[in-house]
Amino acid sequence: MTDGFYRVPKATNEPVYTYEPGSLERKRLQKAIYEWRSELVELPMIIGGQSVYSENREQIRPPHDLAHLLGYYHIGEKEHVQMAIDASLEAKPAWETMPWHHRASIFLKAAELISGPYRYKINAATMLAQSKNAYQAEIDAACELADFLRFGVQCMSEIYAMQPASSKGIWNYNEFRPLEGFVFALTPFNFTAIAGNLPAAPAMMGNTVVWKASKTAIYSAHVVMEIFKKAGLPDGVINLVHSSGPDTADVVFNSPDFAGIHFTGSTAVFQSIWKTIGNNISKYRSYPRIVGETGGKDFIFAAPSADTTEVATAIVRGAFEYQGQKCSAASRAYIPRSMWSQLQEELTKQLKYIKVGPVEDFSNFVNAVIDQASFTKLAGCIDKVKEDKDAEIFWGGTYSEEKGFFIDPTIVVAKKPDYFTMKEELFGPIITLYIYEDEDIDSMASLVDTTSMYALTGAILSNDRYEIDRLVKALRHSAGNFYINDKPTGAVVGQQPFGGGRGSGTNDKAGSVFNLLRWTSIRTIKETFVPATHYMYPNFRPEIE
Repeated sequence: MTDGFYRVPKATNEPVYTYEPGSLERKRLQKAIYEWRSELVELPMIIGGQSVYSENREQIRPPHDLAHLLGYYHIGEKEHVQMAIDASLEAKPAWETMPWHHRASIFLKAAELISGPYRYKINAATMLAQSKNAYQAEIDAACELADFLRFGVQCMSEIYAMQPASSKGIWNYNEFRPLEGFVFALTPFNFTAIAGNLPAAPAMMGNTVVWKASKTAIYSAHVVMEIFKKAGLPDGVINLVHSSGPDTADVVFNSPDFAGIHFTGSTAVFQSIWKTIGNNISKYRSYPRIVGETGGKDFIFAAPSADTTEVATAIVRGAFEYQGQKCSAASRAYIPRSMWSQLQEELTKQLKYIKVGPVEDFSNFVNAVIDQASFTKLAGCIDKVKEDKDAEIFWGGTYSEEKGFFIDPTIVVAKKPDYFTMKEELFGPIITLYIYEDEDIDSMASLVDTTSMYALTGAILSNDRYEIDRLVKALRHSAGNFYINDKPTGAVVGQQPFGGGRGSGTNDKAGSVFNLLRWTSIRTIKETFVPATHYMYPNFRPEIE
């Protein structure tokens, strides 16, 4: 139950800095980048609020500048995972009984630190270690993470206000308890905001958390932990470990205190986790909450009535921002035959100005992909397309790992709608177009819906409202986040709750009450003011002598 006396500030979205040439914001961010590049960091695990080092460590290098060493992170073992579980359980009694408005204050303060004194530091860390350009880092690491925390607190207060009706003589109320045990947060490299929100959301609701960040995003994860500590988060509420996936899974999913997982990552990993949890279900004190967002084969569907320039822009920004490594990135597009000739001209106009290179040069729109494995996969895909008669490369198709993992923006044109690049998730700056006959628009919509196992994001572009209505209905289950006359990326916290269905996850909508409700177990309490004193119903009660 909540104390209605406390009213949290109404959340608003954090304003975005543009980092224009010569601006004070750009100078401050460049200074932060220089300082981080100049410092050799040593990143321990954070367990029970303490820095924990190991005898094994791994290098951290910018994906766009492999010659530069940023520092090291310490690799954990199974014993460290158990230490993190123990620390979370030790911190749990005090944290879960803390009044909710004190928990809210911590995360509201963290949001202010992110948008204020830590803004350039968290952006610089995201830029350097995750190869994200200044603008993309700004809307992710600074703005979206601050938004997650502010809107999370607002949603938390709304949840606590969800109370049942009471009849005369009784009082009913809900107590929103945290889950019994600990929550495991397994987070991705591509969004610092998601990495911060996945442990923060359960913690807001009174849970304690074991957090394993992607090994390619440990740099920014430590900044997030520093911010939480500065904001007053008690020791042991969130514990950051750097152990391997198999070691972490073996300890976490065999613990009887495992209460839930908050996940963003690959479909294969999520399905494996779900299977493991199912096999171990009899070991747990309660049924674990499984909340996950995985991959996507996100689409753009252009109708014949769409504006060609708008379609071109949706393709370029939807497919190539952050090197196509957003979960929502456009990776397949369907173009009407009547538009194709003009669209080629529009795409060329835009693509010829795109620069590829390191993040330190703010004019580079595209930077490096995250690591060697991603580069090798994407380069192999491009090579396969070059040799295949069923597709051709319209733009790009070049790559280099001489200085970093650079894949140039690539547009493939497939001759078959079921070509492998139309179906398989690639997670890189590669989009495949299929040119369809205008009169086949309705059957193509059906094909879009059935081509992929995923259903994360999708976009349609049309200037015919009847056409829009038909497409929205035909593609009802094809995307959890659906866009009309826009690219399929750029969901904003508090405006477009994010998540998908089918193979793309549980669609629990991060940054909303729907997600936070998963991290609470409701106890309904009924208090009777004048209890009954006889077993018989009033109208049938015999006279008592």
